[in-house]
Amino acid sequence: MKSLKRVLGISCVLVLALLLSGCDIAILNPAGLVAKAQRNLIVVSLILMLCIVIPVMVAVIFFAVKYHASKGNTEYLPNWAASHKIEFFMWGIPICVVSVLAVLSAYFTYKYEPSKPLNYAVAAEGKPLRIDAIALEWKWLFIYPEYGIATINEIYVPTGRQVALQLTAQDTINAFWVPKLGTVLYAMPQMNAKLHLLSEEDGQFLGVSANYSGEGFADMHFAWYSVSNDAFDHWVSRVYKSQNQLDRHTYLELMKRSKRDPVAYFSGIDKDLYYRVVNRCVAEGSKCNEELMRFAAARSLWGKLCSIFDTGEAEDY
Repeated sequence: MKSLKRVLGISCVLVLALLLSGCDIAILNPAGLVAKAQRNLIVVSLILMLCIVIPVMVAVIFFAVKYHASKGNTEYLPNWAASHKIEFFMWGIPICVVSVLAVLSAYFTYKYEPSKPLNYAVAAEGKPLRIDAIALEWKWLFIYPEYGIATINEIYVPTGRQVALQLTAQDTINAFWVPKLGTVLYAMPQMNAKLHLLSEEDGQFLGVSANYSGEGFADMHFAWYSVSNDAFDHWVSRVYKSQNQLDRHTYLELMKRSKRDPVAYFSGIDKDLYYRVVNRCVAEGSKCNEELMRFAAARSLWGKLCSIFDTGEAEDY
């Protein structure tokens, strides 16, 4: 028994040392409001589950040792009657734990639903900073519509200011994730997903694509900088000095596959570029999905009926 305990103790120490040595586990060391809430949910859920797992594992080892075949003198009563007390603990405790986990998960899911603005009002910071993110192969394009600028593989935001991201993708599905700030959200072609994040600490945080999208996926990283308001204004001024313009032609060039793209700045953008990316009509002469859907609806039976009544031709019909 003593040797078994020693082996188990050494094994636990080795496993923990392997998991924690030299590693910065971002989800357990968050810097954002959403990530901290998710960290708390993970920790509470783990503790609640260990309340069942640990006693069960201890009981398995205890019974295996106590009733081992080599111990023939151990009393064993296989034909015992039903026990309501044991039944109560066997079913009651797991039901309580699962119920608590369900309530906590539902609460956090509703409170931090990605498309909902965060309940974190800082009057001095004003409205959320909007960023339009487009997943390309294999790089990220970030557009700041309020400032008329754009970047490749770099985000700058003021610390403490809520960020409202709109996410889409050009060709393949990707997933936007900054582990220190929380919430993974898919960026999909022809879709406009919304994500709200907030950083409570200054710093540089790694951003990645969390969904495999081809051979350049491993290097599809970007940097998220949370800085002071003055530093953010200085960065915006630096981007304005760029001679690059982000128009339709430039975007079609960016669409081409490339790996390990360096950070790039654009001091001017087409105002409706993100809309055209979502609606698949960036190229000159192409029709937007919204227009095609409107045309298809008009050609349907319901569309014909509506057009007849709108033009006063119901009597002829």
